[in-house]
Amino acid sequence: MSDATLHATEHNPDDFVVQIADQVESFLVAVTEVAKGDEPGLAVPFLLLEVSQLLLAGGRLGAHEDIVPDERYEPDPGFEPDADELRENLARLLEPVDVYSEVFDPYEPRKAPVPARISDDLADVIADLRHGMVHYRAGRTTEALWWWQFSYFSNWGSTASATLRALHSVLAHIRLDQPLEELNGLDTDQSTLGDETLEFEAGRVMQEEIGGRLGLGPVKS
Repeated sequence: MSDATLHATEHNPDDFVVQIADQVESFLVAVTEVAKGDEPGLAVPFLLLEVSQLLLAGGRLGAHEDIVPDERYEPDPGFEPDADELRENLARLLEPVDVYSEVFDPYEPRKAPVPARISDDLADVIADLRHGMVHYRAGRTTEALWWWQFSYFSNWGSTASATLRALHSVLAHIRLDQPLEELNGLDTDQSTLGDETLEFEAGRVMQEEIGGRLGLGPVKS
């Protein structure tokens, strides 16, 4: 199907590209709002919800047949805003639970976990999605779908999945009244602090800034 044909039906809510674009746009708007920090205590549950919904769109793209763009080379999308400000705002908002441990490929044996940041991951996902949205808004809908599908497999799908697990873990620690386990020096930016200090600070902030907003009691010792 050509760009012209897809673009002609872009206002049809039953059209696949419209549904994917709506889910992408919803994620972009929601995460941008969360990053403003107006509701810091609700940041983790909101982000958990939004990433979960985005991965539904990713699953649909993954299950879809390969999308082939009309042009051999990608058209210049033009200006794209960077995600550095959003990344920094999320890092401040989520500190010190921003850093988590991740295994990149569960099918590669004996791979050691590596440190990752929720704020970095979300900013990377945002950058991928924005790139496709530029094509979509310019009427290059086949190109947009191709990019979202390609980058889902190559980057933002695994990144969002890892982020979802991290957000789920943070919220589970709070809801189940479980102290955060030792961070084992994952956060190299805080290398002057010991593991016990990092663990205590992370648990305290999780409870006071997140748990308190959710109406939960103090973490049991």
